[in-house]
Amino acid sequence: MKQCWAEAAEQRPTFDEIFNQFKTFNKGKKTNIIDSMLRMLEQYSSNLEDLIRERTEELEIEKQKTEKLLTQMLPPSVAESLKKGCTVEPEGFDLVTLYFSDIVGFTTISAMSEPIEVVDLLNDLYTLFDAIIGSHDVYKIRILKYRDIK
Repeated sequence: MKQCWAEAAEQRPTFDEIFNQFKTFNKGKKTNIIDSMLRMLEQYSSNLEDLIRERTEELEIEKQKTEKLLTQMLPPSVAESLKKGCTVEPEGFDLVTLYFSDIVGFTTISAMSEPIEVVDLLNDLYTLFDAIIGSHDVYKIRILKYRDIK
C-alpha cells in the first residue's frame, strides 16, 4: 500500500503488479471485494478493447465501400484527388461524344415479367455495356431525365 503513495510515478506499482500481490496475499482464502473489483476492471478493459477492434474493422469496411463507390461515380484521377483532400479543377475537352440509349418496349417487358427477371435483364445489359466501355478509354455517366427524378 505504501508503494502506491510514492511521490515518484515510476516507483508506484502498475495495476497488474497490485493484482498479482493481492493474489499472493489471499492464497487459500475467499476473494475479497478488491480482487473482484480488479477482475471486473480487467474484464471491462478487455471488453472495451474487443469493442474498439470490432468498430475499427467495421469502419474500415465502410471506408472501403465509400472509396469503391467514389471510384465508380467519378473518374479515377478525380476520386484520388478528393480522397487526398485536394480540390479538383474543372477540365475542358475538345472532343466529347455523348451516347443516349433507351430500351425500346421496356415498360411492356417490365409489365409482363417478374421483378427478378427485370433485374436480371438490366444487370446483363449494363454488364455488357460496361465490358464494351471498359475496352475503350471512356468514362460513363448516367444522366437522369425529369421523369426519372419523380
